[in-house]
Amino acid sequence: MTLTYIYADSTAVLGPLATFSEPHSYDLCDAHGKRLTVPNGWTVIKEESSQANHGPSDDDLMAIADAVREVAANHQSVENKSQGEVASENSPLGRRGHLRAVPS
Repeated sequence: MTLTYIYADSTAVLGPLATFSEPHSYDLCDAHGKRLTVPNGWTVIKEESSQANHGPSDDDLMAIADAVREVAANHQSVENKSQGEVASENSPLGRRGHLRAVPS
């Protein structure tokens, strides 16, 4: 878990482990996170990490798929221009791209 101090609000936030370093943030083990005390007058906000939320969301996956399709379309248009061809709709890297859904 990560402890972040917000001095302007006299608040300490204890939440899931941060993915990047920030000033006034400190990574703690579970034992020290549970024993956290703050100065008098300060507020503690404890954000519980959701164990059910593992892996990327549907929005994340769609963003990746869209980015891959865009790169593939740009790559194909550059190839077609260099070869003097016109892109066809039946091209393997066309509208649908090359990604396929795989059941879990």
